[in-house]
Amino acid sequence: MANIIDRLAGKISTFLDSRLIFLLDCVNSLAASLLALLALGYVRGTFYASGRFALIWMLSSLAAFVIAMLVFKGHKLIIRHLKYFDMICFMEEAGFKVVMMALVMTVAYQKLYAGVVFALFADFVLTVLFLLGVRLVMIVAYRFFLNKQVAKRNCQRVLLFGTSDKTLAAIVRLENSTHYQVVGMVSTDKQPENLRIADYPVFNYDDVKRFEQIINEYDVDAVLFTSEVDAKNERDGLVKVCSDLHVRQLIIPNIDVMSGNFTHKNVRNVKIEDLLGREEIKISMDAIIANFKDKVVMVTGAAGSIGSELCRQLAGFGVKQLVLFDNAETPMHNIRLELEEKFPNLSFVPVIGDVRQSPRVDYAFRKFHPQIVFHAAAYKHVPLMEENPCEAVRVNVHGTHTVADKCIEYGVEKMVMISTDKAVNPTNVMGCSKRIAEIYVQSLGLAIERGEIQGKTTFVTTRFGNVLGSNGSVIPRFREQIEKGGPVTVTDPNITRFFMTIPEACRLVMEAATISTGTQIFVFDMGESVKIDDLAKRMINLAGLKLGEDIEIEYVGLRPGEKLYEEVLSNKENTIETEHNRIFIAKVRKYDYKEALEAVEDMEEKSIFVQIPEMIKKMKEFVPEFISQNSVYQQYDKHQ
Repeated sequence: MANIIDRLAGKISTFLDSRLIFLLDCVNSLAASLLALLALGYVRGTFYASGRFALIWMLSSLAAFVIAMLVFKGHKLIIRHLKYFDMICFMEEAGFKVVMMALVMTVAYQKLYAGVVFALFADFVLTVLFLLGVRLVMIVAYRFFLNKQVAKRNCQRVLLFGTSDKTLAAIVRLENSTHYQVVGMVSTDKQPENLRIADYPVFNYDDVKRFEQIINEYDVDAVLFTSEVDAKNERDGLVKVCSDLHVRQLIIPNIDVMSGNFTHKNVRNVKIEDLLGREEIKISMDAIIANFKDKVVMVTGAAGSIGSELCRQLAGFGVKQLVLFDNAETPMHNIRLELEEKFPNLSFVPVIGDVRQSPRVDYAFRKFHPQIVFHAAAYKHVPLMEENPCEAVRVNVHGTHTVADKCIEYGVEKMVMISTDKAVNPTNVMGCSKRIAEIYVQSLGLAIERGEIQGKTTFVTTRFGNVLGSNGSVIPRFREQIEKGGPVTVTDPNITRFFMTIPEACRLVMEAATISTGTQIFVFDMGESVKIDDLAKRMINLAGLKLGEDIEIEYVGLRPGEKLYEEVLSNKENTIETEHNRIFIAKVRKYDYKEALEAVEDMEEKSIFVQIPEMIKKMKEFVPEFISQNSVYQQYDKHQ
């Protein structure tokens, strides 16, 4: 169907080319002159409407207008794209015409009579009106034809949010769209009754009942936001109203609708990530790029959620070589294909390896000699690690121990360890294993600074909370459950979590790595906590479903080791401010390196031989703030 319409549009363009418009304009000009002449004859007598006078009048009109069109080229303007200032061109043509006619009549009759002056003015007005009138008729016919075809193609009828320049630019881009038909705009500001902008009505949604009538009256399928910021700001406003009315919410993300790159493929549904996201964090990209440019950078856990995004961002920083280290074959294959496609000039190498295998880690360091290492390899799922505690220690503790020691051995400039908010006052094995990894890395770095160990590596640790959309996290899980029809499983109606986007987390990690001045643990401002129950309900609404009718929420209870509330990382009493208002330095207990090494090696040995009780006891002894919650390991807490 679309191909047929395109061919029809092509045919119309062929027949309504500039030559045909030229002829139509000549006819309109002559018609205007004839009417002016008849009016003059009616008012002043038949002398002016017959014989020699009429012949000179009409011939001068035709000749003058042909010259005017050749000079001002009004017939070359694209009719469907006419703007208000294009009227000037038609006024110039009509004005040129009557001035030339006035000169001819003056020469022919030695003077310009008052009646002729009146007729010339009438000729000017009529010519402008006829030229504009024909074009308006063509535009109306074109839009009528287009709207008919749009309706036949099941085009989505949309209201655009806002009245900004970006919204108006989107209207222009969507004007001839075969996928979306703009029927109006919706604004947060109280608008005058019957306000129209760019010939489209502007509505307000304060009165929900009236807005629902508008939705039904205009047969609106969706509301379209032209920026992610607008969608986020309206999460408790228009987005909620649309969700309640079962109207789709669409968005044009990360694209300038004023550019020529805008297509219908850029439009997508509003996602929960858009509503939870915060205002873009400003970071010093120039300093970050300078920090990594022309250096060999290695990322462990490179195929994971955080590791892969680090690789994407580093790929654009002009690094000399990017080494990807991970033991997940298929995800590694996928990130390799992505980097090859998006960064064809990037020098990178994927290395399949496990941070628990010291010889394989040694091979990567020995062969590529990285200058900066991002250590993102880790086991992160709380319930799974509660059930497999030895593997948590093997990967999160022993893996970090191995990578950190290789950094010293091969003279790495800086190692950046990715940690978690669950390492703060841990209540589960996973969080404690990450805290132990932090302790080892920090004690090693401080030992180097004190001269107790030979080395030049700076160790930086970064802590942050949950990232939106990471592998196995709550949002993909809820989305999958909603697609299957439910139920959506929430552990507890009061449970809350902090969230940030993966790109945001990675930018902050690289900023922390750039501003670090020594062995430090950086924590990030995670913003406001989110109630998981509210998150589930909003995702259900975004999917166009009704809670209690189309889908249910099921509360399954806290899982082993799970907290009801996560720790706030950036409390003033436990952090030190940095030059970046979203990054802080954590005040933590400093461990002696020899003490940390002895404890780590002891726990590693116990994990190898799966001595779970002994290993858990050692973890709680080494990290006394580790108090298990809703876990079988509560029996090993000191207060028991």
